Amino acid sequence: MSVREIRVRSLGELIDQATPSEPDPETGRHRDSGVYRGVRHAAWPLLTSLDRLGGTDRPHAKAGLEAHVLRNFIRYARPYLPSGADDWEALVAAQHHGVPTRLLDWTYSPLIAAHFATLPRRDASSDRAVWRLDWRPVHRHFGFPELALLVDDLQRTLRDGEALTPWDLFESNPDERPFACMLEPASLDPRIAEQAAVFTLTSDKRVPFDAFLARHGLESALTRMVIAVEDVPRIRDQLDMVGADERRLFPDLDGVAAKLRRYYA
Repeated sequence: MSVREIRVRSLGELIDQATPSEPDPETGRHRDSGVYRGVRHAAWPLLTSLDRLGGTDRPHAKAGLEAHVLRNFIRYARPYLPSGADDWEALVAAQHHGVPTRLLDWTYSPLIAAHFATLPRRDASSDRAVWRLDWRPVHRHFGFPELALLVDDLQRTLRDGEALTPWDLFESNPDERPFACMLEPASLDPRIAEQAAVFTLTSDKRVPFDAFLARHGLESALTRMVIAVEDVPRIRDQLDMVGADERRLFPDLDGVAAKLRRYYA
């Protein structure tokens, strides 16, 4: 079974695809339980920032530096982290500020994912994509509860409640206890909250996320919604009309400046 692929030509079509056709039998609401990720090249695999470290012509080339990178981030970032932040929160902060990690960014909002998919890029000739992950069957497959995990939930499942640190994960054998799960971060800064951010975490840093799921027969949990290159400007304008822009997703001066640079370019 391959990844399902559909094409969307407008923001309305994207929302229609993200809206369940039938209401939830328990709540009666048309609310989607999936999470979304926007990419600026539809053909790209789902590579983490750690996968891309050193370039994508040979991805995963520097995966062995994972622990070294985080250790140095903690060393220099400690004065800027919230008081009492643990190593998991440091890992989340590192990812959110562009440090290479094995975490993969997702959002609960298809509009936010579409924002990142339609941002300008040097090579404007490629189609874009919004990926959707149905994470519930992934959790069922790997024995996790069907909820967005906190670190405590991860520890209960993988270590029977014993302490689990990022360093334990880095040093573990990825083939001994393979897993993929969705991890919900604490709102360490306003950006995480405004972007409705969540992450996926896997035991294996040697393959892209979509390839990892395919290895375990879970590729049907993914849907790729492709935005043709000629439809990108229209959808970008529609996103600006509904307020899915840098000023709201990055609620600081950097976000205001980024919005103005793009909008008036």
